[in-house]
Amino acid sequence: MIGHQQASSPGLSHGLKQRHMTMIALGGVIGAGLFVGSGVVIKSAGPAAILSFLITGLLVVLVMRMLGELACSMPGGGSFYEYAREAWRDRPGVGRLAGFLTGWMYWYFWVIVVALEAVAGADLVRYWLPDVPNWSISLVLLVMLTLTNLVSVKSFGEFEFWFASIKVAAIVVFLFVAGVYVLGLTPASQGMHFGNLTGNGGFMPNGIVPVLTGAVAATGFYFGAEIVTIAAAETAEPQKAVAKATSSVITRVLVFYVGSIFLVACLVPWNAVGIATPYVSALNTMGVPAAAQIMNAIVLTAVLSALNSGLYASSRMLFALTRRGDAPQALAKVSRNGVPTRAILVATVFGYGAVVMSYVSPDKVFAFLVNSYGTVAIFVYILIAISQLRLRSRLEREAPHLLKVRMWCYPYLTWFAIFGMLSIVIAMAFIPEQRTPLALGVASLCILLLAYGVRQFLQRGVAPVVSSLSEAAQPEPQKY
Repeated sequence: MIGHQQASSPGLSHGLKQRHMTMIALGGVIGAGLFVGSGVVIKSAGPAAILSFLITGLLVVLVMRMLGELACSMPGGGSFYEYAREAWRDRPGVGRLAGFLTGWMYWYFWVIVVALEAVAGADLVRYWLPDVPNWSISLVLLVMLTLTNLVSVKSFGEFEFWFASIKVAAIVVFLFVAGVYVLGLTPASQGMHFGNLTGNGGFMPNGIVPVLTGAVAATGFYFGAEIVTIAAAETAEPQKAVAKATSSVITRVLVFYVGSIFLVACLVPWNAVGIATPYVSALNTMGVPAAAQIMNAIVLTAVLSALNSGLYASSRMLFALTRRGDAPQALAKVSRNGVPTRAILVATVFGYGAVVMSYVSPDKVFAFLVNSYGTVAIFVYILIAISQLRLRSRLEREAPHLLKVRMWCYPYLTWFAIFGMLSIVIAMAFIPEQRTPLALGVASLCILLLAYGVRQFLQRGVAPVVSSLSEAAQPEPQKY
């Protein structure tokens, strides 16, 4: 039988409500990458960037469905870190390695995001306060959201609810206003606006390769929706919360991303200078006053949301790692409010260290961090898909009644998702601008493999007694 994970992590509170979960899921996929980074993809692929975001979006939707199935069947702290271990239960050595890599790669991704968003947030704030130094703004943003996370999980949930609400509202308003304008339903539009989709060299002016390159680049823009399965451990009804949240993100992620990119491509020529700031240019085309001010505020909200989520996700994954001995036990300390304070502070310290590197060593240390974390995110998604492939077959044999949410067309769509993500990794080797991120991502993976080897050596050779006592202290797993 499959060992049942506890419905929540011991010590953590249950302060998140359904509305928090829904907005955490939706907000997780609407980041600064959509508002700013999408312009790079459109400039390269032309209007066919719509296909780039559609391809990647479909893969993310499939991964979210897999996570929804697993989280509803096996709710617990650590989410896919635990799934990776459980998937290889018949081969404990492989399971420990899979869990170790999944947990630490995910932690690594989010602490880099914390640093990147702190730097990006400083640049956005300086739009209004040009005389204030970047480093001081980054420090203020980090401290502010660290305190938010330290107070309680409800505090995190409330901040993320409102941050995500602003982002979602902005996208919904943009979809409505731009949709009406493109269809020529306003006096100012003077007819329908679809000419930019085929003009200026056609729908796919630079061929298929930039479309595939754009799909690779867009992968990092979508990452974040999976946070909801980690947050499930801090809700009163994890199965219900995850089922609703994952269902909502699946139907809306494609509308928000693909729909808004489609409208931008209609409004702004792909080869125009203004495509560098796609949404500002789209608003200017429609004659919206103070477009730059509005978008700067919205993007800042997206950055703060990502920073807030990064501190939360990295601390909870680090907390989960301590439960299995994959991280120092000292980091497992939980406050009276059910918050893993030390795990949060480690993410903050690492994040600010990376911010310092962005000024001290922007071309070496910081460049390594920036160029490696996106590839690491793809590795995590591949491990999630492999875990679901193995666990689903076991659940069908041993506990089919727990499959409240099911992956569509299993196992074919799971294999399709794995093939698609592996294709992205392989394609990176043949795309000049993606070779460095691929190489550095693989280097990060090798470093973690080395760290795992050292950990295993120390456990076997230096502290076998402590290790055995630690395992004996673990509660017996419940059975399905």
